[in-house]
Amino acid sequence: MKELTCIICPRGCHLKIDDDMKVTGNFCPRGVQYAINEMTNPVRTITTSIRVTNREDTLVSVKTSNPIPKGKIFEVMDEINKLKINAPTKIGDVVVKNILGLDSDIIITKNID
Repeated sequence: MKELTCIICPRGCHLKIDDDMKVTGNFCPRGVQYAINEMTNPVRTITTSIRVTNREDTLVSVKTSNPIPKGKIFEVMDEINKLKINAPTKIGDVVVKNILGLDSDIIITKNID
């Protein structure tokens, strides 16, 4: 039996999942799906920042448009760390399309004029 803390909502249910994928401890159905996903295919959304080259000491926040496999986080971060962008930026601008073929784009989450 594996124990998890659900991160889908602020409640943070303490879940238990057995080898037959039976989940207990959840207060909503989303906890069941979260636990099963964590055991079979854990994914995460990356949020970070990249340098703005034409603004001194400025960073712009970015995130993945879709969750990526947990095992690919460091590879994706290596690619993101190479990125630089020029202002202006607009929320929703795509910096990298389909990063590493994972069906997730790197998108801007902050406007910079």
